[in-house]
Amino acid sequence: MGSEETSRIRVSPQVARIVGPEAARDLKLSAARGALPLSGVDLVTVLLVFGRGADVELRALARKTLRELPVSLLSPVVTDSSVSPALLLYVARERLADQSLVERLLQNPATPDDVYLLCARQCDGPILSMIASNSARMQRLPALATAIIANPHADRALKYRLGWLDPDDSPKADEAESSAEVAAEEPVIDVGDDGDEEDEERRLSKYQKSLEIGVSEKIKIAMTGDKEWRSILLRDANKLVSSGVLKNPRITIGEVVSVAKNKTANDELIRIILLNKEWLKTYEMRRALALHPRTPLNKALRFMSMFGEKDLKAVASSKDISAVLVNNARRMLLAKANKK
Repeated sequence: MGSEETSRIRVSPQVARIVGPEAARDLKLSAARGALPLSGVDLVTVLLVFGRGADVELRALARKTLRELPVSLLSPVVTDSSVSPALLLYVARERLADQSLVERLLQNPATPDDVYLLCARQCDGPILSMIASNSARMQRLPALATAIIANPHADRALKYRLGWLDPDDSPKADEAESSAEVAAEEPVIDVGDDGDEEDEERRLSKYQKSLEIGVSEKIKIAMTGDKEWRSILLRDANKLVSSGVLKNPRITIGEVVSVAKNKTANDELIRIILLNKEWLKTYEMRRALALHPRTPLNKALRFMSMFGEKDLKAVASSKDISAVLVNNARRMLLAKANKK
């Protein structure tokens, strides 16, 4: 479905009364703020109409509201196959960073190609794997493979699977020939390679296998596999698979800290980490969790109470962290200064 197909949308009579030219200004403003008792589809439809309109104030309010709507309200909308493709595209553009919502969106057969292309260009590992696993869509839309390969967040193994050729892997015959001429009289000793290429091939093979096996087998491997398997399956779109990795007795604290530092880690992974008292003993872990967007606010604030001055200053000056945490860091710094 192209952009022309996603530019038309049918609206309910209730939506028409709100967005029509005769509607009162106060009514439109209330709707743009999400303050009217509308169903999920009607609410998002209103936000779409205002978000694409010429009225600057309504457009800004509509976009802000859509970005703040809870996933629980948007999920039934993005999974509804009868919803307009234009509406699905609008949600995708405003909530692209919300992995759980994007996953649901990509499972909807009505989701237009424009959404897939948007995700292929800008999303990271789990979403890209999910797109690449949709063989019908990949075959029908070759531009998806091109977009994933060009995406800086794409995993090398996934790019190889899609036909990418690493420039560093190209033959270097000219260099070898030149070196041979310079050192013609020197003895040649075969010292073998450092195993990097072999490791990459082995990891690629495992990644390919992960795309072919079923969920139950993935879960089993996640709970028993080696570090390579854990790295691959942590990024699996299925939460049962990715969370199974954290139940693997061989997982190291370093791997868990890496999960906590990954801002795209899903809420189930963060929930499991928060339940493990042993993992929470390290300062690095508490710091990572405090700054993670899916950590409940009360827990994030508790972890912040243990922060050193350097970390508090970093949070206090950050523009990418919740305003609640930023203000809390500033209060803590002020309290420390008063004590001194």
